[in-house]
Amino acid sequence: MDDSDDTTTLSSVTRRRLLTGTIATMAVWPLQGGAAIAGTLAGNPSFDPALSLWREWKTTYLHTAALCRKQQRLETKLVGRVGFPQAQVHLPDEDVTVTVSWLGDIEELFGDDPALADIRSKAEADLAAHQARWDEADAQIGYSAAKREEQEASDREQNTFDALTHTPATSLSGVAGKLDAILREGESWEDCSDFPWPQVRSALVDVVRIGQALQPGTFMPGGDRKGPYQRRHRDGCCFRVWKAPDGS
Repeated sequence: MDDSDDTTTLSSVTRRRLLTGTIATMAVWPLQGGAAIAGTLAGNPSFDPALSLWREWKTTYLHTAALCRKQQRLETKLVGRVGFPQAQVHLPDEDVTVTVSWLGDIEELFGDDPALADIRSKAEADLAAHQARWDEADAQIGYSAAKREEQEASDREQNTFDALTHTPATSLSGVAGKLDAILREGESWEDCSDFPWPQVRSALVDVVRIGQALQPGTFMPGGDRKGPYQRRHRDGCCFRVWKAPDGS
């Protein structure tokens, strides 16, 4: 019991000292002047490694989005010229014609049935011929090369994003940069109502507002957010999703 009483007393004293120190610090702030307080709270963006990484990430983000749009245009052109590789296969027993787009489809349809060996061979030959036409047109148009370039850029962007999220920010601008990157990478559309995106947007607005109030004119990532960001499929390619007025 004596030990317990002593522990409680020491804990209470420690808490009182912490509170006293906090109050004393708060009392000194008004004497330092508004500029000094702003500098203490807002930090110095010029020396914030998180803000530097945000700038690097945004550059790679925009570059990846541009490459994504490029490979999408080339894919549309390629599909318009030769169509996706496929073959039409007639199944006499069922009197139907089906479309196969890869060898796995043919394997599933025919298996090792010797009675269907000729039909299977023709299907494989037709698919290979269409694939050859696709590959020849692809080499001319440059779709696969553009897709590889986009994937490499996407990998660099992801690495930079990971570095940003693991780097401590030393200013409100750096914190805003982290929140801005998370929003661009994560939410499905600009005003996505799914948790946690409204909360993250609210936090970013608060950080930008406080940072600009403390240090007017300071650049704050996300402060110029006026329209939908480029969005990305999970495979790395970008797209833009607009939310309809009815919320659908």
